[in-house]
Amino acid sequence: MTLIQQKPQRTDAPRRPLLAGVLGLGIVMAVWWIAAETIFAGVGVTPQGTGGSIPNPYEVVMALVEGGFGYFGRHLSVTITEALIGFAWGVGIALALASLVVVFPRLERSVMQVAIISYCIPIVAIGPIVRIISGAPAPGEPSGTAVFLGAMLVIFTTLIGSLLGLRAADRASLELVSVYGGGRFKQFVKVRAIAALPGILNALKIAMPLAFLGAIIGEYLGGVDVGIGPALVNAQQGLLAPRAWALAVVTGAVSGIGFAIIAVLSRLVTPWTRGETGAKS
Repeated sequence: MTLIQQKPQRTDAPRRPLLAGVLGLGIVMAVWWIAAETIFAGVGVTPQGTGGSIPNPYEVVMALVEGGFGYFGRHLSVTITEALIGFAWGVGIALALASLVVVFPRLERSVMQVAIISYCIPIVAIGPIVRIISGAPAPGEPSGTAVFLGAMLVIFTTLIGSLLGLRAADRASLELVSVYGGGRFKQFVKVRAIAALPGILNALKIAMPLAFLGAIIGEYLGGVDVGIGPALVNAQQGLLAPRAWALAVVTGAVSGIGFAIIAVLSRLVTPWTRGETGAKS
C-alpha cells in the first residue's frame, strides 16, 4: 500500500489577511496625518477664525475622547435602530420579490422595473417627500424617513443577490424534485432556498452598510434631534471639524462591524463555501 505524503499546511495563512489589514490601516493613517499637516494645512476655518479645519488623527481621537460614549452612544443608538428596522424591511421585501420571480417567472419584468426604479431614484430627491408624508417622529421614536431610505437602499442589492442565488441551484437536483412530482414551489423549498444562501448572505454584507447610510441621510434631511445626521449638522454649523471627522470615523467603524457580522454569519451558515477540503488518506 502506497501512502501519499502531503505537504504540511502553513499555520500562518489565516494571519495574512489580518496583517495586511493592519498594514493598510497604518499606511492610511500615515498618509492622512502627513496630508493634514502639509497639503491641507490651513484649509478652511475653525471657530477661532484660523485655518486648519482638516484635523489629523490625533485631533480626531481627542474629539472621540472628549465626546465619550455618552455623546456618541446616544446618537449611534438611534441611527443603528433606524438602520436595523430599514434593513429588515428592505431584506423582507427583496426576498419576497425574488421568491415571486422564481415561482412565477412572468412577474420578473414587473419586479425588476420596480427594483430598478427604487435604485435609480436619488434618495436626496425622494427624502423630502417622504419627510413630508411621514411627518416628524415622536420623541424617542425612529424617523420614518430614515427607515424608508435605509430600506430603499437595501432592496435592489438584496434582490439581485437573491435572484442570482436562487437561480444557481443544481439542475439535476431540480429535475429530481420534478421527477418525484414536485412543482416550482417544492423546488424552491427543497433546492433553491438552500442553494441561494451564499448569494443572499453576500448581498446582505453590502446591504448592511447601505441601510446605515440611508438612515443617516434620512436624519440629515431633518425631523430628528438625536442621531448621527443631526450630530453632523451641529458639528458643521459649529465648525467643529474634529468632531465631524470623529463622527465619520465612528460611522465607518459601525458599518464595518455590520459587514463583519454578516460575513461571520455567512461562514457559519454556509460552511460548504469555504473551499476547505478534508485530509485525503
